[in-house]
Amino acid sequence: MSLYESVFIARQEISSQQVEALADAYENVIKDNGGSVEKRENWGLRSLAYKIKKNRKGHYVLFNIDAPVNALHEMERQMRLNEDVLRYLTLRVGEIEEGPSIPAQVQARAGRDDRPARSYKDTRDSNEKPDETQAKTEETAKVSDEPVEEAEAETEVEAEAEAEPKAEGEE
Repeated sequence: MSLYESVFIARQEISSQQVEALADAYENVIKDNGGSVEKRENWGLRSLAYKIKKNRKGHYVLFNIDAPVNALHEMERQMRLNEDVLRYLTLRVGEIEEGPSIPAQVQARAGRDDRPARSYKDTRDSNEKPDETQAKTEETAKVSDEPVEEAEAETEVEAEAEAEPKAEGEE
């Protein structure tokens, strides 16, 4: 008998219990035809990369199977006939991996509570505007590549222009 990995995606509208019942039915097909399911993982409801039959999400289930080819063909035939199965993929493998698969490990890591809770408090008042003087100092810091003498001369010219008296008609 050969070793296979098979993943199928069920519609998002069906419940988790219905997905388990579907997986049980496919597992029974394998057993009835002389094979065995070594490992079964339910990856849960996940987003699809693109719409499949107007669905954006799907329930993913993985089987590691040790079965003859005819058992696998019968399981795939039943998957094609079932409207709740959006896609399936079966691959022949050299050996079955021990332990949980990568998506199952990621799912287990996401559910752990051993890390401290994050604090998302904003220290600034929501009505407070960013400090404009800080932005000006950043601009001058970027321009500080100029020689010091030229920068001082520019500030003197600006100060003189402001100090000039204005004519009576000008404002």
